[in-house]
Amino acid sequence: MDIYAEPMATLGDRLTAAREAAGLDIAAMAETLGLRPETLEGWEVDQAEPTASLMGRIATVTGVSAVWLLTGQGRGPKDDSATAALRAELAELRRLLAEAAARVERLEEVLNHG
Repeated sequence: MDIYAEPMATLGDRLTAAREAAGLDIAAMAETLGLRPETLEGWEVDQAEPTASLMGRIATVTGVSAVWLLTGQGRGPKDDSATAALRAELAELRRLLAEAAARVERLEEVLNHG
């Protein structure tokens, strides 16, 4: 089973995996793409998405296909099974964190505008 194919992983998960497999930290990749690191961080936690032209540049920089970034199908980063299991766990934790953050936001909204 491909842990990077939907619905297991998000676009943000695949962006992170591609960047890390390419040996780039957030600052280095952001600089390469001409972005602020905060922009890239937002994409990696699924708060926003890059444009189509940036997806092509990201694919080129990281050595994966743009289709893989979007869907998890096709040429992705090289990964061994131990790393794949860790990435799957990380993807699940990110999903849970995003869900918890959304719940906190809803509760704060209710309490502040109650």
